[in-house]
Amino acid sequence: MSLFVERRRPAVTPELLMRVTLAWAMIAALLLVTGLPAILGHRFPDPDDTLRLLQVRDLIAGQGWYDMTVHRADGEVMHWSRLVDLPIAAVILALRGLVGMAAAETTALVVVPLVTMFVCLFLVGRIAWRLLGDELAMFACLALAFSVPVVEQLRPMRIDHHGWQIALVLLALNAMMARSPRTGGWIVGGALATALAISIEQLPIACAFVAVLAFRWFSDRHERQWLVSAMQALAVVSAVLFAATRGLSAMQTCDQIAPVHLAVFAWGAVVFTAASALEPRPRGMLFAAVAAAVGGALAIVWQIAPACIGGTFGAVEPVARELWLSRVAEGSPIWRQDLPVMLQIVLPPAIGLAALVRLAGRSSGWLRRCWTEYAILLAAAFVLSIFVARAGAVAGALAAIPVGWQLREWLRRVRHARRPMKRIATYGAVSVALVPAAPALLLLSAVPGQAQGQYAPLHRMPAEGECGISAAPLALKEEPTGRSLVPLDVGAIVLLETRQSVMATAHHRAAKLGTVIRAFTADDATARAIVEGEGIDTVALCPSLAEPQNYAHDAPNGLAAALMSGRAPGWLEPLAPRGDGWRVWRVRH
Repeated sequence: MSLFVERRRPAVTPELLMRVTLAWAMIAALLLVTGLPAILGHRFPDPDDTLRLLQVRDLIAGQGWYDMTVHRADGEVMHWSRLVDLPIAAVILALRGLVGMAAAETTALVVVPLVTMFVCLFLVGRIAWRLLGDELAMFACLALAFSVPVVEQLRPMRIDHHGWQIALVLLALNAMMARSPRTGGWIVGGALATALAISIEQLPIACAFVAVLAFRWFSDRHERQWLVSAMQALAVVSAVLFAATRGLSAMQTCDQIAPVHLAVFAWGAVVFTAASALEPRPRGMLFAAVAAAVGGALAIVWQIAPACIGGTFGAVEPVARELWLSRVAEGSPIWRQDLPVMLQIVLPPAIGLAALVRLAGRSSGWLRRCWTEYAILLAAAFVLSIFVARAGAVAGALAAIPVGWQLREWLRRVRHARRPMKRIATYGAVSVALVPAAPALLLLSAVPGQAQGQYAPLHRMPAEGECGISAAPLALKEEPTGRSLVPLDVGAIVLLETRQSVMATAHHRAAKLGTVIRAFTADDATARAIVEGEGIDTVALCPSLAEPQNYAHDAPNGLAAALMSGRAPGWLEPLAPRGDGWRVWRVRH
């Protein structure tokens, strides 16, 4: 029996839209107020957002749909999807004739993330409304806003792909609760296929959804259509999106959906479709089908792309892996994060899981199964976030509904508690739940500086007064077209705001990642040989950035340490005055 046979509520009502819109308006207003300096200063939260806008600019300027090359970054070929470029480009194209290109871009940088947030709030509110009632829709929406990792991906200026991934996972969760197994399964598979087309990092979550649907089949043989439809949709939609966004001539890679993945999805669809057609059969036949699907998938990967078994970063050379990739905070496990960040990632899913266990214990029949499946999905996302911090956004979004329910329960206890100690204890529980979210909005508009001489996580963009592109490389902006050696984390900014080209940006596909690092950490003679061999015209850095601080710490006698301490070698001519901001030199050839 499908989950909502007993509760035939309309899919959407004016009441639900009103509650979601009210929650969105409050959250968006706070984000706009706290983020106004970043919006006006064109400060991006992450280098990925900068490069995303550059990619959209190139597309609008006529770069080919299938051409994902960053031509001024030594020909980097990005693994990103054009699907994320579409809404940004649409807003810019719609407005540039009315307000000009600059204002159109700024509008897109604000509107697209906030629209994504509305979609996420609606999907969260819809599940809460259907399962728990009208009041919980608002609580669930507010709980989503309490999750710092979620809000971090949905605030203005954050135009990279993570927000859409959150929305698509929530869409798949909504579809898991549809009345029709065939329709619901196809929406689940289609949503997961789109999320994977945007970024393959959602593959573990997709596997968790497939596992839950297989669990449904094991529990009730009449529910097999869920898994069959989801696998068919995953195979078909993935193939269509691959042809539409990558092209039929796209080569095999491990960091994006590629022919090997399409073959795996097709194999799974064929196996489960055939197993469904043979029902009813002994339960052992179903286990055999699962084993055949998993075993066949592994065999396909082993035969077509064995390198993918070792992960997506196998091509990153050792020096870049050690001195750059290992310090990217969002890709590190939670035990390598600061305590506040760790709590922000861990507490909402932990509270949500405890709440789902309680909800399952209070329920029976289809509703108990619903909460159990929900708990499995949240647990999978939670485990993933422990090993990869940026996955905390999906875990936080999935936790919003049970956390909203738990918050309402705590508030009810506070209102009805007669004994002072019980009321104090309940207030304490609510405080523990909300303390990690207290800085959610304030932290988004300020980034703490990093102490000199300590290892600092990368991908934390500095304040405008320190290293903002508009305040400094005026020397770079005024230079004619040339080639610059700059830290990886500001490579995308230099590409966006100047006519210069760079050796590499902060992305694992950049072929010259190691070369940039070696140039900044090498001694004078070696650094000069690299710079001249690469045809570098200018060298620039900002001492407030974490990246050059790390280089100076790793190599006290290297080029970065010399430049930061004012001991520039004689083959560099200063172009910008020394100060707290950028420092720029021209190479004397």
